[in-house]
Amino acid sequence: MSFQTGPTADEMSQAEDLPQLDASSLVDGDRLEAEVKDMYRRVAREEEAELHFEVGRGLAEYLGYPGELLDAIPAEALASFAGVGHHLDLAALQPGEEVLDLGSGSGTDVFCAAVLVGESGHVVGVDITDEQLDKAARLRDQGGFSQVELVEAHIEELPFEDASFDAVLSNGVINLSLLKGRVFDEAARVLRPGGRLAIADIVSGRALKERTRRNVELWAACIAGAIPRSNYLKAVEAQGLEVREVRKNDYRFISERALDACSTYEVESISLVAVKTR
Repeated sequence: MSFQTGPTADEMSQAEDLPQLDASSLVDGDRLEAEVKDMYRRVAREEEAELHFEVGRGLAEYLGYPGELLDAIPAEALASFAGVGHHLDLAALQPGEEVLDLGSGSGTDVFCAAVLVGESGHVVGVDITDEQLDKAARLRDQGGFSQVELVEAHIEELPFEDASFDAVLSNGVINLSLLKGRVFDEAARVLRPGGRLAIADIVSGRALKERTRRNVELWAACIAGAIPRSNYLKAVEAQGLEVREVRKNDYRFISERALDACSTYEVESISLVAVKTR
């Protein structure tokens, strides 16, 4: 039986009035964090059963990651890749740069960034899931990625000084946050003038109805936290970040429940780059 039922006209109208950038009144934050950690612990352990999305190298290649770059990072990190798009080309990372990855997981994007910035650069990965951080730290040490630092922290409250980074990355993570406005505010705060925010994330074509927005399992699956694309881009620009490019990614969820929600609300993956102008 399908998990989702089609929204009524009243529900769709009411959905547009729901808070988009701060959903803390709709979902219990502690419960959501526990669900997210549980799901991504399974990803770290490479347990694909019952996931709503694909993982691994095949997904990364399909999304556009260059094979030669993937060859340069630990295969075990890549086996836990759960991104929703390719955004590193938009970030245009240069040797010696300071880079921050929001929601770094087992480290695919952190290690890719480390290769791109070289030994003279510095890449910091932030995550809240212990097994992901532990796995990334082990692979960092085994692979000799001395320029990589891993920090346990929430992306809504970053433990870094203002203007600390040349680029901030995130892949499929900001949609999981109840406080997206705060995430964008923090990203802008830690970026240096002229710095780039490069994101791949899940957005929607129209606002999700309240019953869907309150579904913690669908939040953890990167669906119920999706907000309309127009709201998402406006929130980025509200922080003094000029959106330079946006593109749609060829990404597809795999469970029936997720596909139902995607069809109903025109859920899609996009990649974007924005530059700090003030």
